[in-house]
Amino acid sequence: MPSELRSPRLAVLIDADNASARIADGLFEEIAKIGEASVRRIYGDFSNPRSKAWADILSKHAIIPQQQFAYTTGKNASDITLVIDAMDLLHSGRFDGFCLVSSDSDFTRLAARIREHGIDVFGFGEQKTPESFRQACRRFVYTENLRGGTVSTPGAVASGPKSLQPHDAAAPIIKKVITQMESEDGWVTLGELGRHLANLASDFDPRTFGFRKLSDLVRKTNAFEIDQAKGDTMRIRVKPAAAPPPKRRAARKPPAGSP
Repeated sequence: MPSELRSPRLAVLIDADNASARIADGLFEEIAKIGEASVRRIYGDFSNPRSKAWADILSKHAIIPQQQFAYTTGKNASDITLVIDAMDLLHSGRFDGFCLVSSDSDFTRLAARIREHGIDVFGFGEQKTPESFRQACRRFVYTENLRGGTVSTPGAVASGPKSLQPHDAAAPIIKKVITQMESEDGWVTLGELGRHLANLASDFDPRTFGFRKLSDLVRKTNAFEIDQAKGDTMRIRVKPAAAPPPKRRAARKPPAGSP
């Protein structure tokens, strides 16, 4: 197969101690949107009952377990092994990106080190993941968005992730990005907005607010003007602030002693 037709090669490294097996299906569906998961490894102590859920689905997703026995309490051999393997894979020069699946901030430096080599890092972790790790990744996906469920937000897709945050919480960051883009007339295309959002906030995801599409989220906030003729590219801009109501003049008091 010609190299230019091949999907980006990805190394998927999973921290079994900090990732739930319930995300597995959604995780690999999400990774498939990015590229080909050429390496799939998971690190943990699979003799521990806590890791049994992962052990039951390893074959389904062709994940190779890297067994690490907990010889000493308080020492995480799994993390160390994951980092060593990541550096070996990085220096092999065979991969276009890494997917680090963990909510542990200890992998912040690893993500930064990989990106220093010009290789993309995609993080997957729970919403509690420290900001340092989230921002060290090119893109960070909350694993709560990968488990599915029923959306409670009116107008959202009927079968999808539950909203982790109210939809109006997205408006401030979208406004900030549009302001930074500095277009002449204030209008920006939806595609440009999406790219700038990814650069500013690696963890921004419409699914966090209960929507699969950025366009649906923008409409629901009701904070933006939308310009889209049939078949044309969607453009948006911040709604101008409403003019304050005119001040009412106080009635003049008649001079003292007047009839």
